[in-house]
Amino acid sequence: MQNFNPNEHPHRRYNPLLDEWILVSPHRAKRPWQGQNEKVAADNRPEYDPTCYLCSGNVRSNGIKNEEYTDCYVFENDFSALLQEEVLFENHSQPLFQQKPERGINKVVCFSPKHNLTLPEMELADIEKVVKTWAAQYIELGSHDYINYVQIFENKGSVMGCSNPHPHGQIWAQSSLPTQVEKTQKNLLSYYIKNNSSLLKDYVEEELKLQKRIVIENKHFVVLVPFWATWPYETMIISKRHFGNIIAMNKEETSAFAAILKGITVKYDNLFETSFPYSSGIHQAPTDRVLHPEWHFHMHFYPPLLRSATVKKFMVGYEMLGEAQRDISPEQSAEILRNLSDIHYKTNTLS
Repeated sequence: MQNFNPNEHPHRRYNPLLDEWILVSPHRAKRPWQGQNEKVAADNRPEYDPTCYLCSGNVRSNGIKNEEYTDCYVFENDFSALLQEEVLFENHSQPLFQQKPERGINKVVCFSPKHNLTLPEMELADIEKVVKTWAAQYIELGSHDYINYVQIFENKGSVMGCSNPHPHGQIWAQSSLPTQVEKTQKNLLSYYIKNNSSLLKDYVEEELKLQKRIVIENKHFVVLVPFWATWPYETMIISKRHFGNIIAMNKEETSAFAAILKGITVKYDNLFETSFPYSSGIHQAPTDRVLHPEWHFHMHFYPPLLRSATVKKFMVGYEMLGEAQRDISPEQSAEILRNLSDIHYKTNTLS
């Protein structure tokens, strides 16, 4: 009988944030691939596109003209998934047919006026302005008495459903806790009550001792592939200091967060020498005017690419009916990312 090897033998791993398990099948990474290949779009965008509704000074579909912005630009989404208006509602729901109105505000955050950039290609000072904009929006949106959660996120790349390549992200603020956030809060709180400490603070300290899944770290933040990661090159940014939301960052931490954002996104682009697609988002304390010592600031990156710039992972079959599954082990993907250059591949090409 062989000794267990997590890089060779199938096994399950526990995700304490969501109270879920994932099946890891590292031996399957050896199988030949005959699945779908995505066509890579040519990245030859101009710095300014007169047809782009997000570019500085252009008119959007609703007739509103963008400001002549020079760094970050924020506006309310013209096609919001949530609406601010309050509606009359009589709850006649039955246990098997429950529903309730949901209020909220959706915003778009343009990271830069330059149409042909992405976060990893931006200057650190400009990424820091994005972080400060996120913090300002967290305060502004969270100040509404009916807003209890502010979800900051970015969908990068057409494969992630991004309808416009201009560098931008979104913020959805709403009256309820989204399902994934509610699950996370439940588990963070349970751990905090039991241990009188932050789950992610304890977790990141153990990861720093092991050094198996660390990709990047600086004085204030760590990028790692979570022990329970689902996506092939999934990562998390976790603050070393225990604080609950983006506005708790001091000046030095804000700069360090911008630097580590650039660091991981540069490595992503360098992995397959392409503008690497992902969905990313910040998880932080709700804005429900309640103290949340259980919350620990962190950010998720969920990229779909599996073997190359054209091969992506799908959630199908067993994963939809049973539980999430991955092939390459988190330790292997962390090592691959860690060993990539910190200098963007386009810089090398230009030089």
